[in-house]
Amino acid sequence: MLAGETVKAWADDPDTFLTPPSQKKTREVGPVSIRMLAAARRVGVRIAFGTDTGVSRHGDNAREFPLMVQAGFTPMDAIVTATVNGAGNLGQSASLGMLEAGKFVDVIAVRQSPLDDIDAILGVVFVMKGGEIFRNEQARFTKQE
Repeated sequence: MLAGETVKAWADDPDTFLTPPSQKKTREVGPVSIRMLAAARRVGVRIAFGTDTGVSRHGDNAREFPLMVQAGFTPMDAIVTATVNGAGNLGQSASLGMLEAGKFVDVIAVRQSPLDDIDAILGVVFVMKGGEIFRNEQARFTKQE
């Protein structure tokens, strides 16, 4: 979905390099991909988070989460696609996918609950991968009631 949204933004750019026929086609892609994802979810397809986009910027993958919510996923359902379902689709549920003793995990933290607003997941302030901290903005986190 991110690829479709990216090229749609190119089409809407007044200085675009796309030809008029390409602009027309790319404006149709985003909404269609969201409808297809919604249909797949409705019929029970196990969705794993990810993008094979070669057109969006590296590091923008999290923009898929709000698009998934537009397709009818709850914020938690969207997060599960990137954790539990991803591990399951790779046949790695025994060692990946959930924050549990004995499993390999990478951890991110955001300032607000993405369950309340999925866009909060775009504001990552802490990243730990393989036990090493790669990003820590010294955020002060407080327990939410």
